[in-house]
This record gives sequence, C-alpha cells and structure tokens, in this order.
Amino acid sequence: YLPRNDFLPLWRFAPSPSLYALRARGGGRRLRREAALARRPGWGRASFWQAAKPAAGLGRGEQLKSPFMTFLDMLRDASTRNDSMLCVGLDPEPSRFPGAMKGDASKIYDFCAAIVDATHDLVNSFKPQIAYFAAHRAEDQLEKLMAHMRRVAPHVPVILDAKRGDIGSTAEQYAKEAFERYGADAVTLSPFMGFDSITPYLKYEGKGAFLLCRTSNPGGDDLQAQTLADVPGNPAMFEHVAKLSQGPWNTNGQLGLVVGATRPHEIERVRAVAPTLPLLIPGVGAQGGDAVATVKAAKIGGGPIIINSSRAILYAGQGDDFAKAAREAAIATRATLQAAAKA
Repeated sequence: YLPRNDFLPLWRFAPSPSLYALRARGGGRRLRREAALARRPGWGRASFWQAAKPAAGLGRGEQLKSPFMTFLDMLRDASTRNDSMLCVGLDPEPSRFPGAMKGDASKIYDFCAAIVDATHDLVNSFKPQIAYFAAHRAEDQLEKLMAHMRRVAPHVPVILDAKRGDIGSTAEQYAKEAFERYGADAVTLSPFMGFDSITPYLKYEGKGAFLLCRTSNPGGDDLQAQTLADVPGNPAMFEHVAKLSQGPWNTNGQLGLVVGATRPHEIERVRAVAPTLPLLIPGVGAQGGDAVATVKAAKIGGGPIIINSSRAILYAGQGDDFAKAAREAAIATRATLQAAAKA
C-alpha cells in the first residue's frame, strides 16, 4: 500500500523497526541522515523510499512495510495474522506489580515490556493508557516502551489511550504528542467540543482516531443517552456521534468509535449507523462485559473489532511468572472471542 507522496508525517518513526533494521544492515551516514529526516512531519515518501534503497539486504516483507500502511491497514493485517480481536491495554499500576517490582514506578517499562513480549502474537493491538505513565513521571518509560513495541511487534498497531478533547493550537500540540513524540498509530479522543476538536488529528495521514461514543461508566447516561430533539429522527447523542463519524467527520478514513462492552444492545444501535467503522470496545474482563454478546453485536456490518482487556490480563499472576500468566489469560480471552465470532 503506497499512499500519495505529497504529504508524509512519518510519526511512526519514533523509532521504527525499519530504522533499526536499516541501521543494523548499514547504509552509511547518508541513510542515517535521511532516516532522521523521516521523523519530521511533511517529509516526502519518495525521499524516504530513496533513502531505503541502500538496505538491499532487507527482505521484501521486511523492507519498510509498516511506515506505508495506514492504521486500518495495520489493524486488519494484525487481526488476520494473529487471528485475534484482542487488544491488551497497558495500564501499569506499580502497587499491583508482582514480586520485587511491587510499588516501584521505575519498573513500569520492565513490567509492560514483559507483557508485550508474552502477548504480541495473540493481539491485534496494544493500548497504553497515558495517565498511568504520566502520574508516575514515566513518560520516558512510555517512549521506551513504544520503541520496544516497534522492535518486537512492528505489525501490531498501538493505540494511545489519551482521550484528549481540546481545540485549536492546544489540540495541535496533543496531536503532535501522540503521533510525533510517542509514534502512536491511533489515539482516543473526546468529541464533546465538536469537529474542530478532532481536526488536528485527521491532518496526520493514515493515523487513526477513536471517538468516545457510548462508554461503559454509569455516568455515561448523563449525556450520551440523551435524545437530541433538534436532530432529524431524534437520535440519542451517542448515535449522532456514530453517524457523524461514519459520514462527514471521517475525512481521512481512519475514524473509529469507543463503545463499552457492558451495553451490547447499544453496540447494535451504533452498528446500525456506523457499520464499517472500527470499534474499540473496553469492558471485557475486569469490568464484567459479556464477550459473546459483545462480539455478536459488534460484528454486524463487518467493521473491524478491537476488544480491550487490561487488568484481567496484566495482573493474572503475581509471581515471577506473571508474564506467563498474562499470556495464558490472553490465550483464553482470544479463544473466547474467536468462539463468539463463530457463534
């Protein structure tokens, strides 16, 4: 997949596995200089392709595949390759770390990297929650983790769970943080302030954005379930958000929706107006969502499905074998979702 060459924000190079491969294979000062330029927004795809040519030792599938794939391309590829709808949420709580790591915020990277290593062949995405890093002054560990995921799982997209919702220059800075600093493939957003609160993110070609639509928290009813009297058909607010996202707001073709797993009947209502959008569905596992009912509702229309599980996988074990326990929990969750898809 090679999109047009006139606009290339290659934020995925923060850093990219392809760059590691290129540097490992050689290529000299010019290649390293070109690769550094590739991190800059707006740097042309054609120029980077030329920079990649000296790396003749790379295999066809290995050579610069991921930088030219959109978020949705990556999601579909990972879903097929790993036969999975599972997303592992990376919400590190040092107080729940196992063994000698317990209570040590400096071990956030080590803990999360071990989870990634144990599960990357079982998932279609990872979702680090930025607050769990920022609260412990661990943004540098998040950057390191993003680089690690690029190395060990370059085919698995990473969704930065940030739920930003500002406008104007502030939103531009948040978009820069997500896509340039951290190199995320997609980000979660709050659309409460309207289309101009998501526009800065849509300018990043090929990057995904998931809008909060129908969340699983009890307070979601306060706004999301309210009927809009001035909109034709009098939809609930969450249905209106879904329809806008399927239609006029989806200017880069990479929008998705966040819909909680605890309300499968409302997932069906979302699918009725947004049949093809990817759905990011938290709430399976520790939050008690019904995996079978969730998948049954989400598969209507054929849009991509991302079922997130965080705590149930991260903290499946409390011993030195915590990563093995996390893998076993991920295998079981993936199997449940696979069975639900066939039901």
